[in-house]
Amino acid sequence: MKDFIISEAKNEKAVLVGIITQQQTEDQVREYLDELAFLADTAGIVPDKKFTQKLEHANPVTFVGTGKLNEIKKYLEENEIGIAIFDDELSPKQLRNIEKELQVRILDRTSLILDIFAMRAQTAYAKTQVELAQYQYLLPRLTRMWTHLDRQRGGGVMMRGVGETQLESDRRIILDKIAFLKDQLKTIDRQMASQRKNRGKMVRVALVGYTNVGKSTLMNLLSKSDVFAENKLFATLDTTVRKVIIDNLPFLLSDTVGFIRKLPTHLVESFKSTLDEVREADLLVHVVDISHPNFEEQIEVVNNTLRDIDKEEKPTILVFNKVDAFTYVPKDEDDLTPIKRENISLEELKQTWMHKMADDCIFISAKEKLNIDELKEKVYNKVKEIHIARYPYNDFLFQKYDEAEE
Repeated sequence: MKDFIISEAKNEKAVLVGIITQQQTEDQVREYLDELAFLADTAGIVPDKKFTQKLEHANPVTFVGTGKLNEIKKYLEENEIGIAIFDDELSPKQLRNIEKELQVRILDRTSLILDIFAMRAQTAYAKTQVELAQYQYLLPRLTRMWTHLDRQRGGGVMMRGVGETQLESDRRIILDKIAFLKDQLKTIDRQMASQRKNRGKMVRVALVGYTNVGKSTLMNLLSKSDVFAENKLFATLDTTVRKVIIDNLPFLLSDTVGFIRKLPTHLVESFKSTLDEVREADLLVHVVDISHPNFEEQIEVVNNTLRDIDKEEKPTILVFNKVDAFTYVPKDEDDLTPIKRENISLEELKQTWMHKMADDCIFISAKEKLNIDELKEKVYNKVKEIHIARYPYNDFLFQKYDEAEE
């Protein structure tokens, strides 16, 4: 699996490459490359320069145009940079041609995310999931690994060269490995399904959201636990489940892996069981970083991923976190340019989203512990509602408890 060991390139500089198309505006691509830079930093790579190009669609041979590729090559050579990272998943053909032209290590968004997952995986289960995703990504890209043996091919029509023989051998090995890892995951899946059943009929609440929005910090506040939290993408990879009691009501709270744009399909499939916590949840707490300039797009990314995971609509509390980091830039009266997110005040956003979500929306700061008691009350009321619907005879006990509290 040497192809995925980016840790060898620690502190090595890289250029980032993206394209502006009808589907991706210039502002969006700028933000995507900022996120790619954050991914690179998380993997220990130093982003040096960003290259963009306007195209109708990605070049099927070299992703960007020939002129742009030559510009990138010149910059790499002049600055002795050994890595180029592309903000989309490259096809085997693109990968092979770009590598041949630039003569440096080529990564795409998918391989970078896969490597970060490999670095972050702590349990044997998570490591197995990541390894499966890596092999599934690698399989169609095996050809480029053996181009150095092309010259050794025989001249006869039925003759096979060393490169082709090795390629077939590696393909069989990887297919066997994929089958083995899938069997391993099936065994662990059964064990985890059994564990979930053994948790009884307690209401399940899952924290979901884009990566790096503060889910783990919120988990620590609600469960009074010490889940690892860090200002890095995918700080949490293994799902953590804690028993939480608010007032007299116990429930299970899980912290799940953060979502991201263009999340590799291999990962979604490999992390199927981890995402079962989302599927089996009775209530979702969708955490959003309101200080992010494009938080609404991140909400849509999460919602789309949730729909892919589970078609069932679940009750959801939308939690806007990081209000302490929110910035507001008032617009001049004579400024006729379109209003941007930073021109909208926090109060205006509150009114907009609270109108949309009614009582299922709250603005907090997990870092500053702002509005946490109000969030606990919202979660309590939702969990209580689900609990009573499941166990109607407990309604009397809740009424007695509420009367005693008053």
